[in-house]
Amino acid sequence: MMLIKKGAEADIYLVMWYGKKAVMKIRKPKNYRNKILDEEIRKKRTLHEAAMLSNAKKVGVQTPLLYFVDLQNTEIIMQYLEGKLVRDTLSRNLHICKKIGIYAAKLHKNNIVHGDLTTSNFIINNGNLILIDFGLAYYSDRTEDKAVDIRLIKEIMRSVHATIFTKAFNNFIKGYESIIDSSMTSKIMKKVTEIERRGRYARVV
Repeated sequence: MMLIKKGAEADIYLVMWYGKKAVMKIRKPKNYRNKILDEEIRKKRTLHEAAMLSNAKKVGVQTPLLYFVDLQNTEIIMQYLEGKLVRDTLSRNLHICKKIGIYAAKLHKNNIVHGDLTTSNFIINNGNLILIDFGLAYYSDRTEDKAVDIRLIKEIMRSVHATIFTKAFNNFIKGYESIIDSSMTSKIMKKVTEIERRGRYARVV
């Protein structure tokens, strides 16, 4: 078992699962919480994430295959994906932004908010785009929640991929509009602008 990533809520390990590579996500106990409450929270979040992975797949978003969920140990074992993060290849694959927009729209159309929509959570695997890490995902039909998802990917593109931001984000919007009609997209984008203005005002004040 090899540690891949250490997070605030969970640790990610590379493991072997019936003779093939797999990813194990383990939610760690929080000592500052009541032990019984902590166990209940971790179990609920583990089950919730597993359900979100499956439900995203049902609406047409490619996600890692789910192998096993161990609620007792709050572990999820899922497919290990060879490939590169979109974060590291975006400048050479601007067209992929349209697919990212399509994925975001498919989730939002079904009231799924990813919660951490960044170029680090998309992997290109054998030419396929895979969305990972549904640990912060939740259900919502609120325009603002969907706008927060889009604002995050927009900010990531603007800061991490600044030199190609305009083309990248325009491609994202084209993909998004191909699934969600332009009037609803416009409504969500107005909310994105409103959130951005709110953030700038908060910093000035």
